[in-house]
Amino acid sequence: MKIHKEGRRILFFTLLALLAVNLLLFRVNAANDTFNKIFAGASVVAFLLLLQFFRSPFRNLLTHEDLLVSPVDGKVVVIEDVHESEYFDDTRKQISIFMSPINVHITRNPISGIVRYFRYHPGSYLVAWHPKSSTKNERTTVVVESDAGPFVLFRQIAGAMARRIVWYVNEGDEVTQGEEFGFIKFGSRVDIFVPVDTEMKVKMGDKVKGGETVIAQLKIIPPRLF
Repeated sequence: MKIHKEGRRILFFTLLALLAVNLLLFRVNAANDTFNKIFAGASVVAFLLLLQFFRSPFRNLLTHEDLLVSPVDGKVVVIEDVHESEYFDDTRKQISIFMSPINVHITRNPISGIVRYFRYHPGSYLVAWHPKSSTKNERTTVVVESDAGPFVLFRQIAGAMARRIVWYVNEGDEVTQGEEFGFIKFGSRVDIFVPVDTEMKVKMGDKVKGGETVIAQLKIIPPRLF
């Protein structure tokens, strides 16, 4: 298992700060050995928790032009038909995946294709399960014209803890299913919007893995001959 590049700087400076505080305590508070040992133990636990958050485990990535794979690790919390107003301005099927702090927070391309639209939206930091978090919170919106034909929209959404969204895609980029397109530091959720006739492969409450779990199957659009 590797440490994700987004966490290396944070981990390095956190380690230096914890070491400095602990060394200072053992020097100036030597009489209170019990407290120093408890603080040292708490420091180790805190660093390990931060370390696991930025882990980047190996994945057997699935690639198939009409299969939509989960962009993140987490739990399916929404499957419903909604009006998507930012790009499509029509009814789409929404699939939302909530990430807890213990999940891997790498975000991956759910499908291969061409990025036709990208926007970053600054915003609020409502809890991720709030109904308005999809349109009010800090977020990115990516729309990919899939190799199968249908357009797929997906959003990284910041939550109450997540205060930093990172992305690696821009309009016009060719993206490959399963490859990283970003990272949400300290968690939140991802929404995916697909055509309403898309066949679902997961149900509410299912736990999914980014790049591995098939969440839906798109209907292939035949190429135009003329």
